[in-house]
Amino acid sequence: MLPIASHRLRLFFVSFLTSVLVATCCLPAAFAQLGKPEGLYYKSWAIVIGVENYLLAPKIPGAIEEAKTVAQAFRQLGFDEVVELYDKDASARRLQQTLSDFLPRKVGRYDRLVIYFVGHAGVMQDLDGKELGYLVPWDAQRENVSKSVTFEQLKEFSRRSASKHTFFLLNTAVRGWEVSMVQPLSLEGRLAPEDETERRAVQVLTAGDKGESLSQENGKSLFVQVLVNGLNGRADRNKNGWLMASEVGAYVQEHVLARSRGAQHPLFVQLEGEGDTVLMEGRKAAFTMGAEPQSAAERRQAAKLQYERAFALLQTEKSPEEALERLDKALEYDPTFGDAYVLKSYVRLEVLPNLDDALSAGRLAVQYAPMNPDAQYTLGLIHEKRGQYVEAEHAMREALVVNPNYVDVYFSLGILYADAMKNQPKSVEAFTRYLELGGSHARARAAVTQPASPVPAAPSKP
Repeated sequence: MLPIASHRLRLFFVSFLTSVLVATCCLPAAFAQLGKPEGLYYKSWAIVIGVENYLLAPKIPGAIEEAKTVAQAFRQLGFDEVVELYDKDASARRLQQTLSDFLPRKVGRYDRLVIYFVGHAGVMQDLDGKELGYLVPWDAQRENVSKSVTFEQLKEFSRRSASKHTFFLLNTAVRGWEVSMVQPLSLEGRLAPEDETERRAVQVLTAGDKGESLSQENGKSLFVQVLVNGLNGRADRNKNGWLMASEVGAYVQEHVLARSRGAQHPLFVQLEGEGDTVLMEGRKAAFTMGAEPQSAAERRQAAKLQYERAFALLQTEKSPEEALERLDKALEYDPTFGDAYVLKSYVRLEVLPNLDDALSAGRLAVQYAPMNPDAQYTLGLIHEKRGQYVEAEHAMREALVVNPNYVDVYFSLGILYADAMKNQPKSVEAFTRYLELGGSHARARAAVTQPASPVPAAPSKP
């Protein structure tokens, strides 16, 4: 029974999607142009650099292990390329080649780039007395600025890099950036969240200010522990599902300062641009796409858009939870949107099962989409799964009133009569009509070709 039931639901959904596709093709062009089909970035890069066993400088115990923890956090965030450079692979020549050749060739204009560094660093003054920070490669001495990677070189790299967003994470106590004021960014209530991230951004987060000792908890870097917690979602203060570099910066500053008891002051600065790096892209349903629609026509249009996006998610088998949220949003905009009730009743029947919710949506589908045969058909399937076989038969028969040639309904009726209602003649009748309309399932063919059971003869009188 279960394989047959699953088959029927698949048949129904394919038929349903086909009808929706036809409707979609008739939508105004504007609907197809709204939003982006994929994520905000074409590709996401994380370059993780960890130097623990310096050739000419003191060792930094645990640096590589903690760098690997950060690398794993970016993999869990879905970064496409996570390049790890440890000890000898983080030589001065290799780092310069990475910044001047590898990344400029590989990173595109719609990519995001995060560079994490743990190792020694320093601060010097230029001829004008301005502080200039630098990072020490594996084969450099701590005071040898000429062989180090200076912040001026990093700034020049960020200017040349095509990446839309660049985020430097420096697990070291250093400063020396020319900074601009960080503008608080919120994606809630914007016309489109993606629009706010189109602006270029180069951002920097350091573990501490120059000269500070970096704190540890349980023998591990406090900065790394807080950073990884933030990247895992705890930095999403407004719980909108979007994790931004500015949120991670604020989270790390607050928690490191508190847990170090004021001994360590992480610095977060906006080096360039007015954008904000997205570290975790939230579900689109978490946002109001522009101002709330006011007129009845605007609300119907907004409902239709949410419905079409829910359908697209189900068609591509992506995030049924978001699809359900979108359907609920569509019905909030237009409580009389019958086709949205139809799709919701199917989702609650098969994809995210909740028979009570499915029944409620199914009844509203019949009320508001009386000329859609899928409304009654889905309601019939819901009744059948609830063991309400008479109601299931009635609903399926009503679907055939709307569409007398709905082949899948005849197949479902054949199964209902045979397995649940034990009515062999009606089952054969339904299966026969199913085959006449082009159906080909073996269960129907077997039922129709099987000879009828002989009627027992009445006992003769003595």
